[in-house]
Amino acid sequence: MSESHIAQAWAIHDRINRYLLAAIPDKALAAVSASKGRSVAEQFAHIHNVRLMWLKSAQPEALAALPKLEKDSLDRKKLNAALEKSGAAIAKLLEQSAADGGRIKGFKPHATAFFGYLVSHESHHRGQIMLALKQSGFPVDKKIAYGIWEWGVR
Repeated sequence: MSESHIAQAWAIHDRINRYLLAAIPDKALAAVSASKGRSVAEQFAHIHNVRLMWLKSAQPEALAALPKLEKDSLDRKKLNAALEKSGAAIAKLLEQSAADGGRIKGFKPHATAFFGYLVSHESHHRGQIMLALKQSGFPVDKKIAYGIWEWGVR
């Protein structure tokens, strides 16, 4: 798989996160699952902050324009902007890994595995977000639920 394909697939995945965020009512951003834990907004912030953790290791110069999100000041606009910026930084990291033999500093074995790791991690949290919304009385519309799987149009 070429690095540009990985970066393109990453960009689709990132847009799907923001597609879901855009579909969530403001009042539902505070929803939590029946088993407690992070709110919906905090889940999105966690996704962004984990991206920053990896960038700190692999490409620290990218952090200058990427502030960590604190859970006491989260809103849709701030979450969307942060996810868009950290998503772009991860795409750039994936593209630049080609110049380093497909490696990501601080992650083994290679960039393709790093891509898989991040998509798995963030998709896990998307599932937690959707469960929290459902259990809190804010289930996502079926169009959105199916839409997160439409990689060919996102």
